[in-house]
Amino acid sequence: MRFLLARRRVLLRLTAWSVLETGQTFLIGYGPARALDEGFLRGRADVGLVWLAVTGLGVLLGACGTARVYAAVAALVEPLRDRLVERVVTRGVRTGDAGSLSGLTQQVEIARDTFAGLVMVSRSFVFTAAGALAGLFTLAPPLLLVVGPPLIVGMALFATTLRPLARRQETFLVADEALAGDLGTVCPGLRDITATGAEAQIAAGTGERVEAELRAARALAHWGVLRVASLTIGGQLPIVLLLAAGPWLLSHGVTAGALVGALAYVTQSLLPALRNLIHGLGTSGSRLTVVLRRLAGKDTGTARPPDTGPRPGPADATADHGAPPPAFSLASVTFAYGPASAPVVQDLDLALPPGAHLAVVGPSGVGKSTLTALVAGLLGPSHGTIRVGGHPVPGPKAAAARVLIPQEAYVFSGTLAENLAYLRPGPVPGEELLAAAEAVGLAPLAERLGGLDARIDPAALSAGERQLIALTRAYLSHAPLALLDEATCHLDPGTEERAERAFAARPGGTLVVVAHRISSARRAGRVLVMDGRSTAYGSHEELMRSSGLYRDLVGSWTPAPARRGSEPALALRDAYRVDAVAGPGLAGDGRHVVAHRPVGEVQAPGDLRDGGSLGREG
Repeated sequence: MRFLLARRRVLLRLTAWSVLETGQTFLIGYGPARALDEGFLRGRADVGLVWLAVTGLGVLLGACGTARVYAAVAALVEPLRDRLVERVVTRGVRTGDAGSLSGLTQQVEIARDTFAGLVMVSRSFVFTAAGALAGLFTLAPPLLLVVGPPLIVGMALFATTLRPLARRQETFLVADEALAGDLGTVCPGLRDITATGAEAQIAAGTGERVEAELRAARALAHWGVLRVASLTIGGQLPIVLLLAAGPWLLSHGVTAGALVGALAYVTQSLLPALRNLIHGLGTSGSRLTVVLRRLAGKDTGTARPPDTGPRPGPADATADHGAPPPAFSLASVTFAYGPASAPVVQDLDLALPPGAHLAVVGPSGVGKSTLTALVAGLLGPSHGTIRVGGHPVPGPKAAAARVLIPQEAYVFSGTLAENLAYLRPGPVPGEELLAAAEAVGLAPLAERLGGLDARIDPAALSAGERQLIALTRAYLSHAPLALLDEATCHLDPGTEERAERAFAARPGGTLVVVAHRISSARRAGRVLVMDGRSTAYGSHEELMRSSGLYRDLVGSWTPAPARRGSEPALALRDAYRVDAVAGPGLAGDGRHVVAHRPVGEVQAPGDLRDGGSLGREG
């Protein structure tokens, strides 16, 4: 309103041209009425034609007024757009957020177009109604008794729905944006979601947003019924009343021409103007309110999609006595994939101190990856509690304190630097990126790709190259707990060892490795052995004395010949039981060892699968 009052001259010019346009509305009913009463019904066709010509002239003058109205509306709307753009630039450019600036600029265009439409429909209704009511009064005052009351009732009903409609329209827009934002996060990461077994959790979160939008749409539709009712009462009921009250009107001095003119006013002027007003204010008005609030920097309560991955920021929880909490802890945790399924993890108690290095080993299919998904919060336990850094899982603080790297590494199209800094809240210095690449073993690949600014095509990278990028990205994150779920399975033993040692040496960092090779367990300070029925926990030496399964795993491993430069691998989760494991280079260099019994002709001597205890898939 302050904006409009500051432009009184433009408003006066708009009013003047609208009055000229109103002459067309006045004559559209008055002219035909006089043409009938004074001309055609009295046998004077010339008089009737003259009145019709006057009506046509009024339409031409109204068209001239309409053309000038558009120019006046432009003079009113363009300064609003300029003012909004200035505010956007002032706030957006200073932050350097190009994406935000682009989005706000689009919202400015929405505000501009919507505001122009609202000015047009509101102005049109006001002056059209004034011209039509003046024409009805001029023709015969009793006509106002028939047309006026339902028009007032319809307008009053519509006015009472404006605020609830605006709120529900805003709620619907917020729900729609929340769903779109959630899908924009989920869809690019479907492969990672499947790899980490998080389908149920992600589906539940997305389903909640779909239900929220459905509820908002239904609420908006319910109030939309009242909008239709107001149009019916204010614009269509007067037509029925004029026809039903025709005999009474004719008996009280209303001429036939005046009755026809009244019908013309209602059908050709009032009803279209009321329809445009209701649809314009009912939909575009609330949308304009939402956009203007956002451009003004006010919070509209937009929901944010849930985090499906780690957020930067170290865990800050400590125990009551001041000692740091465990890196993660499980208390009587049980998990099964269905009510009738056997538990994959049963009554597991485990606490890992900060800075520890844990390897998880065991036969295939015993729940090693399930355990990492539970700690990451991607799966919820049937019983028991899980904490990461002292924070309950699931929860935002626990999610910020861990980073999970699945077997199928996710790399997106963009520069190498953008991929590596993906889990950091702000720009990462190039020196830090290069240092992380050197520590994890990515430096040769980065140099071969063309440096940090080189754009990468995920499809052109091998599985091992993608794993190196994902490992370096996780290394750069602030999350102290790193969960490697067979995240090095496509790397050669030397590169795998280098990456694991880099994670283990992170200041304050804790490493959990679902071991792909038994050498990973030998490097770890603690080892968790899972076999589907029970677990064993301890150091390598302790487990060699106490765990027969662990002795079988270690005893089955013998170093491969030096010319091969490789070692047999623990079984991968391959439905066809044939999975290539890289030799000295990355996956795809043709020097592979296949560690699966069904393909006996290429099975390496001393393969772990020679031991009977690893006969299941996982």
